[in-house]
Amino acid sequence: MTDIAIRNGQNPLLSPKSLEPSNPNMIIECLLNPGVFEFKGKTGLLVRVAERTVQKEGMLSVPIYNSKGKVEILDFDKNDPKLNDSDARIINYNGKDYLTTISHLRLLFSDDGVKFKENQEYPSVFGEGDYESYGIEDCRVSKIGGIYHLTYTMVSANGVGVGLRTTKDWKNFEKHGMIFSPHNKDCAIFEEKINNKYFALHRPSSPELGGNYIWLAESPDGIHWGNHKCLAKTRIGKFDSKRLGAGAAPIKTDKGWLEIYHGATEKHRYCLGALLLDLKDPSKIIARSEEPIMEPIAEYEQTGFFGNVVFTNGHIVDGDTIKMYYGASDEHVCSANFSINKILKTLKQL
Repeated sequence: MTDIAIRNGQNPLLSPKSLEPSNPNMIIECLLNPGVFEFKGKTGLLVRVAERTVQKEGMLSVPIYNSKGKVEILDFDKNDPKLNDSDARIINYNGKDYLTTISHLRLLFSDDGVKFKENQEYPSVFGEGDYESYGIEDCRVSKIGGIYHLTYTMVSANGVGVGLRTTKDWKNFEKHGMIFSPHNKDCAIFEEKINNKYFALHRPSSPELGGNYIWLAESPDGIHWGNHKCLAKTRIGKFDSKRLGAGAAPIKTDKGWLEIYHGATEKHRYCLGALLLDLKDPSKIIARSEEPIMEPIAEYEQTGFFGNVVFTNGHIVDGDTIKMYYGASDEHVCSANFSINKILKTLKQL
């Protein structure tokens, strides 16, 4: 056992029953993978809320977002030969795929980092337009010079890409469109420039050649990205043998940039590991986890909507302590603490 996470004794902090659906025609299926930030002395979470529609007899109903970010319900006759509903997650009607659930981002705040609640002054964030019609997912929050940068997964029939919105007050958002085109996700922007450039981790996917690897990109303005470099690959026989992706923004330490990432096996068991990147050149890996720093060992991490999963894309750093918020079994939101120094001691120099 290599797990060094100190789990909160009040886990799970949030479950589907903790929140109300966004729409009377929807049911919350699960809560997942919050982005995390600090604002006005409070801890803020941007929780992914996955909802499904209330079903009608003899029909299969799926939700989509329209251009104004409002839910529209599409009803399909279960006896229609053009309908293929063999997959519980994705159906196909007349050659077009639809998701059976749809996600938005719900803002919650806490004074103590444990008990979270909504504030009506701060609205939820919904998908809008053609490239977010099937929802938005798994937001990372990076604060750069007083501006919060929200990178998230845009989902539509066109594919899965990375969107960017920015805000200063969590009430007004500027949309910057898709910054990494399909198929791409797991994007985390560094919270300070390096050599006067922005840097970001991202995860393009190549199912036929290559794999699900972590890449590094750079940008002059935080919006237009290039000079992509493959940073970390899957490893046969290890906890990240099938896919891996960045968590939240890398943490600056005197040893290097510390990045906590998720890795999954062929059996879809998700654990957390870490990378240590050079401070002046983050394309260079100094050290990496040989074994996971966190594994799905608690009951609420092993059993749920999709079991054997710990997945993070948000944390707050206080000295040596990382207060991490994470998704457990694709159903609950939990928290755990790590010591930065303890993580560094587990890494193998490369």
